Amino acid sequence: MTEMHVTALLVPITASTDRLVQTVKALNDTEVGGKTLVPPWTRGHVITHVARAADSLCRLLTWARTGVETPQYASMDIRAAEIEAGARRPVHDLVADVVASAERFDGAVRSLPGAAWSYEVRMRTGELRMPEALVSARLRELEVHHVDLAAGYRFADVPPSTARLIIDDLVDAQRRREGVPPLRIEATDTDLTRELGTGGPTIKGTQADLLGWLTGRTTGATLTTSRPGPVPTAPYWI
Repeated sequence: MTEMHVTALLVPITASTDRLVQTVKALNDTEVGGKTLVPPWTRGHVITHVARAADSLCRLLTWARTGVETPQYASMDIRAAEIEAGARRPVHDLVADVVASAERFDGAVRSLPGAAWSYEVRMRTGELRMPEALVSARLRELEVHHVDLAAGYRFADVPPSTARLIIDDLVDAQRRREGVPPLRIEATDTDLTRELGTGGPTIKGTQADLLGWLTGRTTGATLTTSRPGPVPTAPYWI
């Protein structure tokens, strides 16, 4: 992995982080307790999760760098406790946490030696992934949870190139799993088409609407399907 390639991987991450930080800065301390697209989490829960998720990926990058197993989370109970503990902090502290954890992730990626980029580590979902996929996972976390804040940022605001990267990450994850029903997605506003298996229905819509559906944030009401009946529920995404 060349330094130039690593830098290119981090460009959309930096831009996504900056957009999220600007949204969080615009909130007041009362709004931090507002509802999100992922109840019962408040905005404070979501923002804290984004920061702790960055740290969890740093642990996986440590695993790749050292070869010593370092779980993404010590346990799911500890993960939940950390999110709960940070959810009610004032905006200033939440912003500082997001920024600091983002800097730690950036540093961990940039310092990863060449051989480590080919080392597989196990995510909390059980999937074996190499570090480049962890960078894609970070981009997905930033953008999807930014929308989850229900603070004005929508899937339509995700830059098309970034949305495409996230969709590719989602489709790649689905291809690794057993029992995922076949389907084909086609964007009506870009040239994006992706297929899971063969013989499934074709789901069409804007790239933004497809992203919302694939992440389970929307029902697919704005999409169309080649099969009779409503658009099916998207495969479980994470």
